Amino acid sequence: MLTGVHVLLIGGDARQLEVIRKLTELDAAVSVVGFEGLHTSLDGAIHAELRDELFDTADVLLLPAVGTDDSGLVTAVFSDRELRLTSAQIGRLPKHAVVYAGMAKPYLMNLCAEHGIGLVELFERDDVAIYNSIPTAEGAIMMAIQNTDITIHGSNCMVLGIGRTGLTLARTLQGLGAKVKVGVRREEHYARAWEMGFLPFYTDRLMHEVGNIDLLFNTIPTMIVTAQIIANLPSRAVIIDLASKPGGTDFRFAEKRGMKAMLAPGLPGIVAPKTAGRIIADCLCQLIMDNAKLWGERP
Repeated sequence: MLTGVHVLLIGGDARQLEVIRKLTELDAAVSVVGFEGLHTSLDGAIHAELRDELFDTADVLLLPAVGTDDSGLVTAVFSDRELRLTSAQIGRLPKHAVVYAGMAKPYLMNLCAEHGIGLVELFERDDVAIYNSIPTAEGAIMMAIQNTDITIHGSNCMVLGIGRTGLTLARTLQGLGAKVKVGVRREEHYARAWEMGFLPFYTDRLMHEVGNIDLLFNTIPTMIVTAQIIANLPSRAVIIDLASKPGGTDFRFAEKRGMKAMLAPGLPGIVAPKTAGRIIADCLCQLIMDNAKLWGERP
């Protein structure tokens, strides 16, 4: 249980609704900012304005998937107001408090480091990333179906990167009957891809491997699908880039060539916000309970 724990939740999207529900079920005191446009009630949570004094008693500060932008702006899809996190606000958090976000940009990292406040990036955790890879793979395949006139079964697919998302996606495509090539950089990843029945290759040979590809899925967050690579793809090919912004694709050249190329980060929150919210909620609540054991008696 989280009785006596004060969670301050600022901004976010539909995923946060599941998080709020779980927190209140566990008896946490939950203050939410940026949900005044929501048309359903948040039982057990208290709506609040973004005032500095809110931070004085917060044991946990929960921010959206991308905690803040580079200027401290917090995304809040259920609010028309501008929500901005400041150094003064972070400085008012109790020293035992922890800030949680899906991922943190340098602005948020610097604020927490400046004031000695703990920061946890949930999407960097293996368990969260692996669970999230399931709705990501489903969302990517949904986009592929919507943007092609062929079936996944029998198609020539390529997945760049065999990390937590790439592996789930490649396996799901294979299960649907696609022929799946997997681009890797490390020998052990090559061996794993081969063992799983994929067609592995090293990414330094990418230009020589794309000649007959129908669907290219990228999970590598560096520029890898360059203009040179795109020039060697068939004009029918569709590129779906799952890497975090700005992705790893030369979208300008793809558009110039008349090819479909889409950047699609954050698919779990788009295609399955309820499931994605539960993933975050389960992990977050366990982490808070673990931390609460260390806080001891608080005045």
